[in-house]
Amino acid sequence: MVSVFTSGVDTSATETKGTVLIHSAKQLENYAKTEEAKIEELIKAVADSGGKVIVSGGAVGEMALHFCEEYRLMVLKINSKFELRCFLRTNGAVPILKLSQPNPDDLGYVDSVSVEEIGGVRVTIVKNEEGGNSVCAVVLRGSTDSILEDLERAVDDGVNTYKCLAILCEAMCRDNHIVPGAAATEIELARKLKEFSSKETGLDQYAIAKFAESYGVVPKTLAENAGLNAMEIISSLYAEHSTGNTKVGIDLDEGICKDGSTLNIWDLHITKMLTAVFYEWTR
Repeated sequence: MVSVFTSGVDTSATETKGTVLIHSAKQLENYAKTEEAKIEELIKAVADSGGKVIVSGGAVGEMALHFCEEYRLMVLKINSKFELRCFLRTNGAVPILKLSQPNPDDLGYVDSVSVEEIGGVRVTIVKNEEGGNSVCAVVLRGSTDSILEDLERAVDDGVNTYKCLAILCEAMCRDNHIVPGAAATEIELARKLKEFSSKETGLDQYAIAKFAESYGVVPKTLAENAGLNAMEIISSLYAEHSTGNTKVGIDLDEGICKDGSTLNIWDLHITKMLTAVFYEWTR
């Protein structure tokens, strides 16, 4: 069982300043014994509650450390708030503000806590395979800092890709309609909005026309990233869509405009809809 104290494992400071007058060595000895007895009482209370590991988010006093060793309690010091939050997610403990006897509901659970050496560095490994937690640590090793940075970016990209896939799967469960991809949808929306703006009167027509131009950023970016002539590609797309070929998009491999359905490139309808909604929120 694990107890987590965010403010440290030591005697708590008073809220106001106090002065203690000691006139003899006996009084000094009794004062020290009183403080020692209080610390022992608190550490014993943690041990009696069933805790085997104490995690401190602050300083750990020498006297508290002595009694932790006496009652065979393991002490971990985690200064980082981010790491402390991850640790709490691992074991399900409830953080306690100051050193006191924890309630049974405040204790967390882990299978094992051990200190091992990885690549010449001593690390603390916390395992909780049966606790149903969804937290894990990935240890990266490399010969140079640049390789480690590349590995870190690769792991980060992989995790973000998985998150995006999870969000897309959830979105598909709500709305599984699809629309042509390869910038075909954006060009068709831009063309329709331009036609609509030409029929409007007043200042609204300029806002609608600018909104139509914003959709042209997607095919332009795709063409430029593929090393193609963006203006030529966009002109070809408008020409195809004006004749009724609304599924025509950009084939980046051949550098020409093709039917997106034959390329088997599709986008989710809900993502296009949310894009328009988000634009309205940001106006």
